[in-house]
Amino acid sequence: MSSASTLNPQSTELFPFTDQSLVIAGRTFSSRLMTGTGKYPSLEVMQQSIVASGCEIVTVAVRRVQTKAPGHEGLAEAIDWGKIWMLPNTAGCKTAEEAVRVARLGREMAKLLGQEDNNFIKLEVIPDAKYLLPDPIGTLEAAQQLVKEGFAVLPYINADPLLARHLEDAGCVTVMPLGSPIGSGMGIRNIDNIRIIVEQAQIPVVVDAGIGTPSEAAAAMELGADALLINSAIALAQNPVFMAEAMGQATRAGRLAYLAGRIPCKAYASASSPLTGTIV
Repeated sequence: MSSASTLNPQSTELFPFTDQSLVIAGRTFSSRLMTGTGKYPSLEVMQQSIVASGCEIVTVAVRRVQTKAPGHEGLAEAIDWGKIWMLPNTAGCKTAEEAVRVARLGREMAKLLGQEDNNFIKLEVIPDAKYLLPDPIGTLEAAQQLVKEGFAVLPYINADPLLARHLEDAGCVTVMPLGSPIGSGMGIRNIDNIRIIVEQAQIPVVVDAGIGTPSEAAAAMELGADALLINSAIALAQNPVFMAEAMGQATRAGRLAYLAGRIPCKAYASASSPLTGTIV
């Protein structure tokens, strides 16, 4: 999905191309980092972290907001939805049917908070409470139904290139392969599969889950991912606001590195300065 181009503010003649904005379901975003709302020590820290990250999309767990779960009281009202695009998610759903019902609630929640035209849904179908790995069959079934109902579906999946293709064919607007299990902070453990997904996809690829450090965020973007979704690594950092800013910068740096194109790896050294004309 990603298109190669080069940024150089000093010389538009030598480097005339600029990075294209992230476009999802016809909506344009300048930031390629999405963040979440869970696990922060307070609403104030969450608000400051969102601003520091520079993100424009924030995901919200529909069920936790609806039920006012601990840590989610007042969450919906704490964010300026005139500036931030809401991405409702179906976290906590174990079946396709449950996810479809919660997605409908999420769309209504977005409307009540002023985003009348918001039909985005981050689809999560996770029956396993220990490893929190998404159910591929349930995810595909729910995605097919939600697309029929007019949702812009952003499905959270294992890094499975064939499943990603099926979801794209079903009409999803992104695919969101995990780097490693949710909240694990283990980084990108599925590099080869994510690379294949990026190569094949004609829709944005968003790496979601497992990123623990800014260097891992940059590495994910260097693979050619179009965007990242990061929550735990920011919210559970010793200083979430600093980490949010670092993740935002790393996302941009990784994107630029991908567009720039790294040098080839070699098995031997190559001098930076030419050896011809040296003084003996």
